[in-house]
Amino acid sequence: MEVQSPWGEDVLEDDEEELEDPEVGRLMTSGKAGTYLTKRGITLRVLLKDGLIEAGQGVLSIHYLGKKFMGDLMVDGKIRWQENGQAFNSPSAWATHCKRLVNPAKKSGCGWASVRYKGQKLDQYKTAWLRQHQPHGPAVEVSPLSEGEEDDLLEEEDEEEHRDWKMNTMEQAVVRKQQVTGQRSILPEMQIPLKYSTLGSRDSARDPHTLVEVTTFTAINKFQPFHVAISSNALLLLDFHSHLTRSEVVGYLGGQWDTNSQMLTVLRAFPCRSRLKDAESATATEEEVCQSLFLRGLSLVGWYHSHPMNPAMPSLQDIEAQMDYQLKLQGIENSFQPCLGIICGPYFHGNQGTQSSICPFWVMPPAEHRPNDYGIPIEVEVTYCEDNFLTNDILHEMIMLVEFYKGAPDLIPFREKWRDEKTYLEKLKASLSSRSPKDQGFGPILEQVYMLLDQ
Repeated sequence: MEVQSPWGEDVLEDDEEELEDPEVGRLMTSGKAGTYLTKRGITLRVLLKDGLIEAGQGVLSIHYLGKKFMGDLMVDGKIRWQENGQAFNSPSAWATHCKRLVNPAKKSGCGWASVRYKGQKLDQYKTAWLRQHQPHGPAVEVSPLSEGEEDDLLEEEDEEEHRDWKMNTMEQAVVRKQQVTGQRSILPEMQIPLKYSTLGSRDSARDPHTLVEVTTFTAINKFQPFHVAISSNALLLLDFHSHLTRSEVVGYLGGQWDTNSQMLTVLRAFPCRSRLKDAESATATEEEVCQSLFLRGLSLVGWYHSHPMNPAMPSLQDIEAQMDYQLKLQGIENSFQPCLGIICGPYFHGNQGTQSSICPFWVMPPAEHRPNDYGIPIEVEVTYCEDNFLTNDILHEMIMLVEFYKGAPDLIPFREKWRDEKTYLEKLKASLSSRSPKDQGFGPILEQVYMLLDQ
């Protein structure tokens, strides 16, 4: 059975493809072992009929990205949105509609996990009903939450949804970055950055790869509005990733934001093992990164990319993207949360010594009376924190990166000379040595990674 959603898409009703037993009036599905009850067949009408929930005004709610939606549960199992009286046939239809008002990129509503009845997730009532009606299942009661308990759960769900939304936003941003650089995957070996004061207003005819010098907060009579600390392990992994290919690479930054101290801590880099314009591979990589962030209890705090042969200065495209991320990755209810961009320039000949140039940057929006100007790229002052040891997951990530780029036409020829009689491999080792942790016991394992590159 299908109903037309307000968004013009076909939304499957919750009892779709279920079989109804005429004797007991229960929704069931057929299998090899016979007929058994399923959660999919349980609708709001079933829960109402059996008395687990009751119709009423304002008993249903959705809390999403700082916005709260209230709904009435009708006696026929439909949901009436209090905002405008619009009726929805299922929790999923209502959740999808409400969430897309806040985040148009949201593809589905996950109604039974998102909609709450008197503070308790509907999915838990569905589980309780199912256990009651299994042949040997114990009866389970679901009690409405107190006001304090409801607020705690709503905040937890809101933060989870916000993390997913931020990840989705960054995924779109990385895809846009890949699409633009896809026509020019191996960048020219030398560009001269322009001063910001020479740019003027946005010009669609200007090359989006034009590099722009960064300024400082002091130079524009401002204080840096947040503190940043970056772990040596995060720098080591993004620097290693940037060294592998003459093409730009992209990745995410995971860490924590402390609103009390206004401190952004970058703890981990998450490289995207995907080629430009390879949408299928990029999607799989981003899903893996999202899972890794969740398992480590980290938040998405920024992104990084490389300028292999050029200065570590943002391009016009990078400035626009960074400003877009900063607007979209704010905290819940518009509370301030910074988004950090990092550019790594491993092989620019203007670098002093063998260490890659690293540019952490942020973008200040143009003045209100000049809305058509580019944002101002500002170098962020950071504290680099030396980790005690190199973790196994970072070593594993390095090996996977080597395997990913092995045999690629844009792979750096690590046996060949870079400059000053140093090979590219020696240059890589020297750059990473400046980002090594205190414990040098990882050295022999890291040498195995270098051997793979040498081969």
